[in-house]
Amino acid sequence: MSDWRVPEAVSWLLERQSPEGWWFGELETNVTMTAEYVLLMRFLGVSLDAVRDGAVAHILHNQREDGSWALYYEAPADVSSTIEAYAALKVLGVDPASAPMRKAIAVITGLGGVARARVFTKIWLALFGKYPWEGIPTMPPEMVFLPPSIPFNLYDYACWARGTVAPLAVVISRRPTRDLGVTLNEIVVEGTERELHRVQGSGFFWWLDRLLKLYEASPVKPGRQIARNRLTRWIVDRQEADGGWGGIQPPWVYSLIALNLEGMTLDHPVMRKGVEGLQGFSLQDDANGWRLQACMSPVWDTAWAVLALRAAGVARSHPAMRKAVRWLLDEQISSGGDWQIRCKEAPECGGWAFEFHNDIYPDIDDTALVVLALVRGGEEAEVREAVERARTWVVAMRSSNGAWAAFDRDNYRELLYRLPFADFGAFIDPPTEDVTAHVLEMLAALGSDERDPAVRSGLQYLRATQKPGGNWFGRWGVNHVYGTWCTIAALTSLRTGDDMVRRAIAWLESRQNADGGWGETCHSYVDESFAGVGNSTPSQTAWAVLSFQAAGLQGREACVRGLRYLRERQDTAGTWPESYYTGTGFPRDFYINYHLYRHLFAMMALANDEALHTRGIAEGFEYPAGVPSLPGQRGYGDLRATTSS
Repeated sequence: MSDWRVPEAVSWLLERQSPEGWWFGELETNVTMTAEYVLLMRFLGVSLDAVRDGAVAHILHNQREDGSWALYYEAPADVSSTIEAYAALKVLGVDPASAPMRKAIAVITGLGGVARARVFTKIWLALFGKYPWEGIPTMPPEMVFLPPSIPFNLYDYACWARGTVAPLAVVISRRPTRDLGVTLNEIVVEGTERELHRVQGSGFFWWLDRLLKLYEASPVKPGRQIARNRLTRWIVDRQEADGGWGGIQPPWVYSLIALNLEGMTLDHPVMRKGVEGLQGFSLQDDANGWRLQACMSPVWDTAWAVLALRAAGVARSHPAMRKAVRWLLDEQISSGGDWQIRCKEAPECGGWAFEFHNDIYPDIDDTALVVLALVRGGEEAEVREAVERARTWVVAMRSSNGAWAAFDRDNYRELLYRLPFADFGAFIDPPTEDVTAHVLEMLAALGSDERDPAVRSGLQYLRATQKPGGNWFGRWGVNHVYGTWCTIAALTSLRTGDDMVRRAIAWLESRQNADGGWGETCHSYVDESFAGVGNSTPSQTAWAVLSFQAAGLQGREACVRGLRYLRERQDTAGTWPESYYTGTGFPRDFYINYHLYRHLFAMMALANDEALHTRGIAEGFEYPAGVPSLPGQRGYGDLRATTSS
């Protein structure tokens, strides 16, 4: 029997459930979310008095000793993040002569100044006349006239990029300049002034930008206002119930700016709803000040919480489980959305979104996970209809290569990355290993096997994408440890792919740290030689341990050492500390520290271990006849069945 404190871990989680039934942990990102909120409010003319002290405290709290800000914990200094933080602090009234500000400007100039910043940082500065609009890539609003079959149309972009590019096309065409209230001349390094007036890049698309700028300079632009009007309607039509766009910060803030430029004042219902809703994404406490989250993750968090509680033996009939299942059922989306542009045959949605309110953009990853939570945590009669609607929608959303992306089907147009505008973030949403694996795990839970064409094509994709070392890439979690765990869970649920699982397990064993844990830095997205390399974390260690357990290898030395690492790091409150970012927004550019990850996955791994010991597996439990096994090992084992209601 393991010696971890089950009651404390379960109690810790149950105490954080909302009265409505959902869970939500802070979605921590870098300080640019708060800095850009400050700049947005200054652009809109909204007072910052209510958040001034807290925002200053948050930004300064996250400044590193060298004066920089970064994309993630222990990341290299990032010039764009540092510029935005510095500008926001100046707007908030921090003395430029203070030590934090002097250190920050030293970092900025040392990294080449604003000339080396990303396009989005330059746009924020251009809004206030602190960067020339001539140096911003052109994004003509006339793109709204392009049908979905023509390259560079709005629907070529991933949903998060689409919701950002649409308002930015309005903003860039307007070239506004409003008063920032402070100077920022010091962020320009001497000798780089001419660079600011030129769009970075070369080749055909650079020359195309030059031609578009000549058109922008023309006094006659037929259809320009019609294009802006159509984009304005497009934006307004996609405002969600909470006032936001896409449930995430980038399209939200740029939509407010674009609509304001098109004549909507702050007392307009759309603007008022948008500004008030954005404030609902904020958090404040004494430890970390006032900050804005990039997003909120209640559906994702709640589904994982249900799975973790079930692993820990909490019954389906428990009040917390009943509330969570009912809340998830109520969150199912039936309305249409942009996903229908390339999936016209699906009559209705049946999916779930990541956030409280994001009905236009349900996603396949959340939907697959929620189905698993409903199957394992709900009563069959209660969840049957919702699960079947979800399955139908997910299968319809399969891309032409047989795999699944997060939000759209067949969103492949890599040509977008050649645009001068595309220096930040993921512009497209192609199928990925982790999402495909979650779908296959869902289909396995619903009784499908390799005779199902959807399962068969998904397995072919996973086989083709396994790395030579045995690992898989992780798009939405950091990184190869996450992708490998997701895929092992899918393969073992389907009781197939023994050879792939063997290679994946061997890769995990080769990446275990001396302390018994696993870790992987976000730098692995930049340099794949860092796959599975990094300081140990509870969440990534749990993903590795869960992989061994799913493969029936809970007795392996590596798994035992991983479990010991998790037990030793459980704190007195029953949870686990974790500073590293193990979630991914945009590979290379934007990362997330999900504050519930450290608890949910560690709790699942240790609960599984206790359940396995209780059932006698470690003492020679035999799996039922017909369950395939890895050569030399006992077999897979269905961990979904280790707890009963």
